[in-house]
Amino acid sequence: MGTLQRLSAAAGVAFAAAVALAGCSSASDGTAAAASAPAAAAPTPTTTLLPHWPVTIAAANGTVTIKGLPQRIVSLDPTATEDLYAVGAETQVVAVDQYSDFPPGAPVTNLSGPAQSGVKPNIGAITGYHPSLVISQSDPRLVRALNKLGIPVLIEPEVSNLGDAYAQIEQIGLATGHAFQAGQTVAVMQQEIAKVVRRAGTKYQGLTYYWETGANPYRSVTSATLIGRIMDLFGLQNIADAANAPADGVDPVLPGGYIVAARPQVIFLADTVAGGGQTPAMVAARAGWAGLPAVRDHAVFALNADIASRWGPRLPQLIAEIASALASLKS
Repeated sequence: MGTLQRLSAAAGVAFAAAVALAGCSSASDGTAAAASAPAAAAPTPTTTLLPHWPVTIAAANGTVTIKGLPQRIVSLDPTATEDLYAVGAETQVVAVDQYSDFPPGAPVTNLSGPAQSGVKPNIGAITGYHPSLVISQSDPRLVRALNKLGIPVLIEPEVSNLGDAYAQIEQIGLATGHAFQAGQTVAVMQQEIAKVVRRAGTKYQGLTYYWETGANPYRSVTSATLIGRIMDLFGLQNIADAANAPADGVDPVLPGGYIVAARPQVIFLADTVAGGGQTPAMVAARAGWAGLPAVRDHAVFALNADIASRWGPRLPQLIAEIASALASLKS
C-alpha cells in the first residue's frame, strides 16, 4: 500500500500482535485505539521478518500447517488476492480467480483459464499450477481434494466485523512469510478508519439508511454484517433490521413496499456493476420511490461495487467513500 510510508509507531505493536496471534484469534476493530495513536511516523523497515517454519494457523477450515515458505500461491477469492498484494506476497502468487481485478497488475493469470473459478474450482486445473498454498473463501470439496495431495488450503470466509478482517490479513501475512507487512497494513487501516470516523463525528446519528446489494429482488444487509457495523460507526439506523425476513438471515430480501414504507433518509447502492448495475436515476424512477426522503433530498449514492463487496485492505476507502457521501447531505 502506498500509505505505508505514513505508518505510525502503532505498527510495531500490530506486528507483535500478529506474530503472537499466529492466526489463532480475531483482532479487535481497533478504531478507538487508533484514534488516539501518536502521529509520529516510524522508520520503514528494510528487512522482512519471516516466521519459523512450519507455521500452524487456526483457519476457518481447522488447523492448517504450512511446512515452508509458499512460493506458489493460488488465490480463489478477490479479497484474499488484495490481502496477498497488500502484505507483499504478490511475487508468490501464480494464479487467481476470475474476479480478482485489483490491485493494478493483478491478476497474474489468464482470466479465461479453467482454474479461475472460485465458486466451482477445477481441482485438476488448480493442481496444474503446482501450488504450495491455496486460499479460498469456502469449499469443503476443494479442501478435501487438495489435502489428499498434501497441498495446504486456507479458508478465509466473509467476515462480519472489522476485527475479523484484520485477523485475516494477519493470517495471510503469517502464512506467506509477511507477518511484519501484515501488521503494518492493519495498523495503517486502523489509523485511516479512525481518522475518517473522528472527522465525521456524531452529526449523522439516527439517520435511517437502506443499503442495496441487489435490485431483483431488493436485497440488503442487516446491522449484524460487516457493512452494518461500519454504518454503526457513523450512528446510522438500518431499515433492514426491522424486516420480517428470518429465512434470509443477515442478507434479507426486502419487498419494495417495505422499503417505501420505511422511508430511508439515505440510500447506498452497492449493486453498481457496469452493464447492469443500478444508478440514483434508476432508483428515482422506481414506482413509489420518488417521494422517499433519500430520493427527494438527492441522498442516493452509488458506491464502487468491488470495494463495497470486499473486506480487505481497501476498507478505509469504502469508509471514506461513505463519509464523503454523508458530508454532502443537506443540513
